[in-house]
Amino acid sequence: MWVMARDAAMESVFEPVRPPTTFEETVERLGTAIRLGLLAPGSRLPSERSLAGQLRISRSTLRLALTTLIQSGHLVSSRGRTGGTFVAEQPPLAERDAGVLGEEARAVLDYRVAIEIGAATLAAERADAEQLDRLDLLARKMAGASEFEYYRRVDVRFHIGMAEAAHSPRLVRAMTEVQGQMSDLITLIAHPEQVLIHSNEQHRQLVALLRCHDSAGAMQLMREHISGTEHILAGLI
Repeated sequence: MWVMARDAAMESVFEPVRPPTTFEETVERLGTAIRLGLLAPGSRLPSERSLAGQLRISRSTLRLALTTLIQSGHLVSSRGRTGGTFVAEQPPLAERDAGVLGEEARAVLDYRVAIEIGAATLAAERADAEQLDRLDLLARKMAGASEFEYYRRVDVRFHIGMAEAAHSPRLVRAMTEVQGQMSDLITLIAHPEQVLIHSNEQHRQLVALLRCHDSAGAMQLMREHISGTEHILAGLI
């Protein structure tokens, strides 16, 4: 069995993860280590208790991150005396040009930051009650979604609706464009139910901030919302 070397690079993989995006940063940390070969194909991760202790995160958060990486094909899990969580022998995207893909993804994510935060700021200033009620309804629909495809369609409509609440036709067009580009990236990653629940909770919090005309709070929450996707994509592609 492959034994992981504990050099400086490896130590950085297992440094404590900082809130508020502990789950997403854990996915990024482990996914990046797999992509760079710091966690070699076939190598076994430390036990759940040990790894959670090293990262200083809860075991439930760690399980969520590991589930995401298992669903994406980066890790495999087996039971029994010789079981555990192992790096996949052939992690996904290994044959793709990760450098080019990363550059394209970063360009889309940067564009999204500008559009989403701008829309949140203006929506906090300009949104009317009917538009905010519509956003609340969309959040409720996402809460009841049983399939990711449906969730994502409503999610796209929520973000475009926020741009509509900013009363800027040009911003609506830009939001529609960036959501289309994000959909191409989102298809590359797994979507555990707990992640969608957390994301939609942020949607509900955002609408509450818009109702209070809290531009600063809406901007901060939207940045956290976007950062979650950024961390996961950084780890998986």
